[in-house]
Amino acid sequence: MAGSTTAERGERQQESSGPPLRLRSRRARLRALVLLGLALVFLGIPTVWLFYGSDWLRAEHVSVSGTRVLTPDQVESAAEVPLGKPLISVDTSAIETRLRRKLPRIDAVDVVRSWPHGIDLKVVERTPVLIVHKGGKFIEVDDEGVRFATVSEAPKGVPALELRLSRSGSAAASLRRFEESRLVREAVGVARAVPAAVARETRTVKVRSYDDISLELRDGRTVVWGSSEKGAAKARTLTALMKATPDAGYFDVSVPTAPASAGS
Repeated sequence: MAGSTTAERGERQQESSGPPLRLRSRRARLRALVLLGLALVFLGIPTVWLFYGSDWLRAEHVSVSGTRVLTPDQVESAAEVPLGKPLISVDTSAIETRLRRKLPRIDAVDVVRSWPHGIDLKVVERTPVLIVHKGGKFIEVDDEGVRFATVSEAPKGVPALELRLSRSGSAAASLRRFEESRLVREAVGVARAVPAAVARETRTVKVRSYDDISLELRDGRTVVWGSSEKGAAKARTLTALMKATPDAGYFDVSVPTAPASAGS
């Protein structure tokens, strides 16, 4: 401009010298990122070596808890924990899968790394609520109707399950509609619903059809339960009925609003 002073022209020349401000800012950020990346590399190499290359954090021992029937040695053997490998690389999901496949008695298992050298196996075993007598042995059935183990001696206090399924009449129709596995689950539902005092005295749960389930007690008394439906109401009715007629030998709570008892 014609009217510009010599000083103003000098200031404009200084402002225009060197790279633009935006370019200088971009270069500064790039230098910062490079320095940060180098720092992470130098810090990361020792960390990776510590977890994967050193002998300080390797799987060296296995501990087992929660077993009742199984032994810790059985669980440890089935788990096949890769001892000597870096603890961080141990596949805990694979260990859980192996345990469930090899030991059906296990209902749940938690596989935990115990730093710096351990693997903890926290086991929950299935509990039998019924047993099925077959070929001189006993098949244990849990509260979900799963047949999970065969034993040579019946567990104490666990009632036997008898499937007396007729192939004719209404029972046959029930069997066509409900498979045997479903009827087993219904029996399990009844076994879980009976009052505790009655459960301790139950010797046999008999299933003839979906809605014809009965209990045989150890002293010879019989309880007709019907289906597994309305279990809580039937349990309350049975408790009251047994108190009202303590000498009876036959109790029918299949219709809990119209119970009956008989015999002595």
